Amino acid sequence: MKMSFNLEQITRENIKKLTPYSSARDEFSGEAKVFLDANENSLGSPLTKWYNRYPDPHQRAIKEKLGRIKGIAPEHIFLGNGSDECIDLLFRSFCEPGKDNVVICPPTYGMYEVSANINDIAIRKAPLLEDFQLNLVHLETLVDANTKLIWLCSPNNPTGNALNRADIEMVLNNFNGIVVIDEAYINFSKQKTFIQELVDYPNLVVLQTLSKAWGLAGLRLGMAFASAGIIGILDKVKPPYNINQATQELVLKALEEVGQVNDMIRILVDMREAMAEVFRSMPTVEKVYPSDANFLLVKIKEARNIYEFLLTKGIVLRDRSNVTLCEDCLRVTIGTEKENTLLVEAMHEWYAR
Repeated sequence: MKMSFNLEQITRENIKKLTPYSSARDEFSGEAKVFLDANENSLGSPLTKWYNRYPDPHQRAIKEKLGRIKGIAPEHIFLGNGSDECIDLLFRSFCEPGKDNVVICPPTYGMYEVSANINDIAIRKAPLLEDFQLNLVHLETLVDANTKLIWLCSPNNPTGNALNRADIEMVLNNFNGIVVIDEAYINFSKQKTFIQELVDYPNLVVLQTLSKAWGLAGLRLGMAFASAGIIGILDKVKPPYNINQATQELVLKALEEVGQVNDMIRILVDMREAMAEVFRSMPTVEKVYPSDANFLLVKIKEARNIYEFLLTKGIVLRDRSNVTLCEDCLRVTIGTEKENTLLVEAMHEWYAR
């Protein structure tokens, strides 16, 4: 069945009727010199840099700069307190608690299921195939009139691979709800982003983040790219000042350094390939899965024991051995050259016991 997407139809009734909170900074336009509207502390703050004023609730400067980098107009950009806020707002905007359902494709990012459970939204699971690609036949059987969101993570976490583009397009073309493509790791992949496809797919939401390639995990800034209609609904539901002033200032400064970020990406990808070769040479490693991300999924005998041994050496990996299709697997983030060396040395120590 060809996709026939209707944003009005998919949006929750209470959200359509919602009058969003109007902050003090929303109620005037133009320049001002004296702000006596928001009950801020006019005498400042104890910090050298004053943060007594509320931040721009619409993050206009960041969206303008991001728009130039991403090649998309600011009205198609939503900024969240990490991608996790974007995920939660999509559930709250479009899924009726206790009634609607969503589809996820495990193994995948755990917050989709956590956020669904928080919002009392039923989860339907279409596990990936053995090669970690979409099982389109199974996925189609799970969709009904109350399926509002399909979550696709590409490159996928924890498997590291990009999903086949033709499969994603098949879902986009045949689903009447919203398809969310989480591209947190897209900068490390040869696959191109789906952002430029927004013009063709009104039911598409693309998530990205500054936590990975940009190295700004501590600032908590996630991005959602979508039609102006979907962005308008997310803006309606979000807290008024969800991105703090310090984050906005630091992100604007970071966005001036695209060249440095691209250099870091190249270095991390080179180290990823080198670490993959090192793992393949280890005697109990059964498989190093292809990766389009800044980590490797490694299938290895005694995965849990190795994980615990490395903890004694002060090295923390992610044990994914209890996750569907990831039995006996460890997820290894690509570290600095020194960190990678310490990991390899500890692994050799494990084998020499």
